[in-house]
Amino acid sequence: GGSGTRLYPITKGISKQILGMTAIELIDKYYPEDNELKRMLLKHSRQVCEKALNVLHLHPELNLNEEVVREGAMLHDIGIYLTHAPSIHCYGEAHYLLHGYLGGEILRKEGLPILARICERHTGAGLTRDDIIRQQLPLPHEDFLPETNEEKVVCYADKFYSKSNMNCVKTPDEIYHGLLRFGKDGAERFRRWHDQFK
Repeated sequence: GGSGTRLYPITKGISKQILGMTAIELIDKYYPEDNELKRMLLKHSRQVCEKALNVLHLHPELNLNEEVVREGAMLHDIGIYLTHAPSIHCYGEAHYLLHGYLGGEILRKEGLPILARICERHTGAGLTRDDIIRQQLPLPHEDFLPETNEEKVVCYADKFYSKSNMNCVKTPDEIYHGLLRFGKDGAERFRRWHDQFK
């Protein structure tokens, strides 16, 4: 976006921040080895990025900031290496559900708070404080719901792709029913996004 979008101040700030280091350079910093984990992360992130940018091009009325969507989609899973999920080549210590939260911490440390929010808010269709308490999830007792359109679009796009089955693209129906296992609120949130973004 240029000076004609309502996000101009954000656009200006993010451009300055990201000019220092691209998403790929940041991934290289935290994933220096060319291994299964890095290849999987890059493939998944590119799938999510392509889907999110497709929404951006289909819906100019959303006034999405292209740079925030692109970089946020590429970096939304940067925290996975810190988690324990051997089936997807993650051999860290933390519970996998923390990967978004930990990715947010990485990006805040890198001076990218707007992109950190995308990381923190992409789990499920976002999580409320009540979800976290009720399901005894290993997360701080806060709301982690996507609020900006950029946060919503990256979260939405991410739901179509699995890191454990890279060649599969889920249908909206499969996503809805998968989210339903964790409560109706998240599933309905996804359905509203699908109606808006398809």
